[in-house]
Amino acid sequence: MIIREICAKDNVQIEAVIKQCFLDFKLPLTGTAYEDAETPKMFEAYDEDRAVYLVVAHNDNVLGGAGIKQLKNADSNVCELQKMYFSSEIRGQGFGKQLLVKCLEAASAMGYERCYLETIPSLEAAIHIYEQNGFQHRSAPLGDTGHYSCGIWMEKHL
Repeated sequence: MIIREICAKDNVQIEAVIKQCFLDFKLPLTGTAYEDAETPKMFEAYDEDRAVYLVVAHNDNVLGGAGIKQLKNADSNVCELQKMYFSSEIRGQGFGKQLLVKCLEAASAMGYERCYLETIPSLEAAIHIYEQNGFQHRSAPLGDTGHYSCGIWMEKHL
């Protein structure tokens, strides 16, 4: 297994991983990353300044990913941890924590001062990882993600 930046050829596979997670966990399909316009074109969505999307891959198989990008309609020093999803083949093996750490390191290197994320209450394992890594719960959303089905908002000062 390797962790690397996304390539254009990874788009179809990472979209499939993301969408399968919604089905596996019976998550809402509307108001979430499931219906985001960028989900089918992740390479292009993160091919900009102060953004990165990392994937976990084995040979040519993409099995998960997570990214950092400036949070829409927020201060320029605030990024968002986005689209952190993993195939059932690698869940529970520590890749979530590894990607989270790499994304936070990248965010700091890009000059962000705070990292924001949104998630769904039923994703308890992910919430636990975020809490263990210094994310604090917020009482209201920040910026404009369009993810109205996400009811957990968290933030970390970098």
